[in-house]
Amino acid sequence: MDAQEVLDLWIPQNGLWESAEAFEAWIGERMYGGMDAVICAQYADMTRAAARGELDHWAQTARGRLALLIVLDQFPRSLWRDTLAAFAQDIKANLLVLKGIENGRFAELQPWEEVFCMIALGHCEGPDHLARVALIEELSEEQIIPAMPPQLAPLGKSCVRRTRGADQSSNALGGTRTAMSATAGSLRLRRRPTLPRATSPMCGATRSRAPDPGACPL
Repeated sequence: MDAQEVLDLWIPQNGLWESAEAFEAWIGERMYGGMDAVICAQYADMTRAAARGELDHWAQTARGRLALLIVLDQFPRSLWRDTLAAFAQDIKANLLVLKGIENGRFAELQPWEEVFCMIALGHCEGPDHLARVALIEELSEEQIIPAMPPQLAPLGKSCVRRTRGADQSSNALGGTRTAMSATAGSLRLRRRPTLPRATSPMCGATRSRAPDPGACPL
């Protein structure tokens, strides 16, 4: 399992930043289920391994941390779509971003890569959500959007600002997922749901409970 393989899949070096049309097609495919089939067919084992903490060493570099974030935050939404398991790694993904901001790894990324960090920050519900929304706003206005190529700035701004709201699809599946306290240095899980076994409408396989996100020292 290789972090670069994830980046080549999710953020291909194909000039996606060269035009608004290419950028919009790229982000749309990843945000609206266009990658479900390939994730289920080729990356199910990797997604489970990341959830078990077996890929945590990727976080030692900026780009490895980004790859791990994608596997924790985005891949489960394809592999376990329409179940609570899709959101079980959100706390760990949040901590991964917050620690990346704290240790400077976040600033090493391209602005269109940073968008997925902001998406992850906006996903996880909890009493600190408004604080994370404020952080998203600050980083987008001061760092991400100004670094975007001019042709992408309006689209980038729209993408980042969509992260202001919590991931509402969780509510349809069973209400608020967790209550958590968060700082740039720590996240603590107070409550987690019991995840039932479910059959994926995309993958067509019975899934066991998602691994416990636990506390992550990344």
